[in-house]
Amino acid sequence: MFKDLTIQELLEARKNKKITLIDVRSPSEYKTATIPGSINIPIFTDEERGEIGTIYKQVNVEAAKERGLEIVSAKLPQFIKEFSMLEGDRVVFCWRGGMRSKTSATVVDLMGIPVSRLQGGVRSYRRWVVKALEESNFTQDAFVLNGYTGSGKTTILRRLKKQGFPVLDLEQMANHRGSIFGQIGLTPNNQKMFEALLIEEMQGLENSPYFLIEAESQRIGKIMLPQWIMDKKENGIQFFIDMPLEIRALNILEEYRPWEHAEECMISFQKIKRRIHTPIAAQIEKDLELGRYESAVQMLLAYYYDPRYEHTASQYPKEKQMRLKVSNIEEAANAIRELMDSKLKIRQ
Repeated sequence: MFKDLTIQELLEARKNKKITLIDVRSPSEYKTATIPGSINIPIFTDEERGEIGTIYKQVNVEAAKERGLEIVSAKLPQFIKEFSMLEGDRVVFCWRGGMRSKTSATVVDLMGIPVSRLQGGVRSYRRWVVKALEESNFTQDAFVLNGYTGSGKTTILRRLKKQGFPVLDLEQMANHRGSIFGQIGLTPNNQKMFEALLIEEMQGLENSPYFLIEAESQRIGKIMLPQWIMDKKENGIQFFIDMPLEIRALNILEEYRPWEHAEECMISFQKIKRRIHTPIAAQIEKDLELGRYESAVQMLLAYYYDPRYEHTASQYPKEKQMRLKVSNIEEAANAIRELMDSKLKIRQ
């Protein structure tokens, strides 16, 4: 018989061994929010779930259960095969630890495949996330990466993270780049998914005396950052990257590949068009229409993003600013790594 795990038992188990989490809810539920690191093996598709729900409302519970059993029976061989190919200790869950996860765990267990079920499902996990965020006491100092748009701040942070530096990559958790064009080519996470990723990243940095973070506004797409992050950002040591506009434009083109997302780029531009001097805005729009992306990006930087950045940068006290005049992302990453090393040696 399969075993039920509490949230705390699951968290402890994940520290010591490989756990494969399986979300058996429908694909749309999984995409909305799940437990980070889980995979989706749905017991019902979105359409099947909708059909069963309709029978439940319009006929009765028994009829809905019968239809559910018919659907599950037909797909059992493939369902079991997918479970059998997984590595590690398998833990299934649904929304609240109800029929879907119980049915899945039962049939998988009957086929001799070890499996556990998460009590309370995603709902109990979400409660744990909310409680953990409310009770968190993140005392580490912040080193904040600032820079003109296109300076490669996110790329630099990710390079430093690979080298072992403690980093909170907020844009990765939000799956959004932060600007009005930030969702292009991406599917942004919602608040629930962001917070789940955030608390897991925070727990991984519990033993670090500091962390690196990018200077974000409080909103990344539709994600709202918690106030404590904003406070850390405002009070941290500020690194300011100064990189040539032409290089920054090329960085943006390489990352965004606007020629592959022409319609999305134009839609995003329309949201800020009125904030740009009319003749300049008209030229940017024309460049976008004709695929002259390098020209469009350079003008957006010069007439929209750079002035906004300069206003924000002027708000920080001079004594907390460390300006780095660099030629490219590689040079910036090396300079920040050297500054971090020297700063940490002084503190020790």
